[in-house]
Amino acid sequence: MRKMINAREENQTRRMRADREELAARIAKGIRHDGRLEVQPGVFFNRLSIPNRPLYGVLVPSFCVIAQGSKDILLGDECFHYDPAHYLITTLGLPLTARVVEEPSREPYLGFRLVLDPSVVTSVMVESGEVQPRGDGSGVKGVDVSPLDADLLDATLRLVRLTERPGKYRMLAPLVIREIVYRLLTGPQRGRMHHLATFGGQAHRMVGAVEKLRHNFDKPLRVEDAAREAGMSVSGFHAHFKAVTTMSPLQFQKHLRLQEARRLMLNEKLDAGEAGYRVGYEDHSHFNRDYKRHFGKPPMRDIERLRELATA
Repeated sequence: MRKMINAREENQTRRMRADREELAARIAKGIRHDGRLEVQPGVFFNRLSIPNRPLYGVLVPSFCVIAQGSKDILLGDECFHYDPAHYLITTLGLPLTARVVEEPSREPYLGFRLVLDPSVVTSVMVESGEVQPRGDGSGVKGVDVSPLDADLLDATLRLVRLTERPGKYRMLAPLVIREIVYRLLTGPQRGRMHHLATFGGQAHRMVGAVEKLRHNFDKPLRVEDAAREAGMSVSGFHAHFKAVTTMSPLQFQKHLRLQEARRLMLNEKLDAGEAGYRVGYEDHSHFNRDYKRHFGKPPMRDIERLRELATA
């Protein structure tokens, strides 16, 4: 019996190793240069050859798998490390800092990301009978990492194969995506997936609060008003918001403002004063202090460095 179990485990290990190698090869073939490519709606390939450079952004709800390399994700003061043996889920639009960790092989980082559609999650949840979570998920963070099992890796690889065959993708990809969602709903991150479903409960009130803050980050924030709209006390709202995002509402707003200001200066060539004003800062010196504290350099020096890296 023990020999049979060992043989089964060895076969599964070989299968997963082969699947990871194929996944990396297909992503490398699909994206030849550093950057991000949407190969099908909501399906992204990522490639990066320059490790240890912080990448800032707001990641929409997604399922992420690394085919090659490893990455640290920073959310507030917490760090989440993942690699080809793990997957990452984010179920809220959170301002994250990512850093690809250098590997001895110096091969490029290759990643896969599937945007999670709340309507699909809700549909699969209802059809599978997975509607009732343990608790309402109100204290579950909006991001975490879990081990990637053979079946979830297999489904991910089958979806990547389909991206190369547009005719079949249209018919078969929705089925594979539903399988991925089902495996996430029945896996270790099932509580987190309930953030995406359109049911009631405090977890979903927090999702609504986060989404509203994301879309109105340039407006003055009154936590009392946000708590009242969520039907919660100020202390309860603050505690639940921090449990889900690892940040207070004001810290969350600041991160969103600074990342949007950086984008405005880099892509729309606004100066620091105009970018700061556009995202809600009334005091230029306050904006400069916050920006340097977050990104490590004053606004224009940071933007000059980013442009030099882009043309290197």
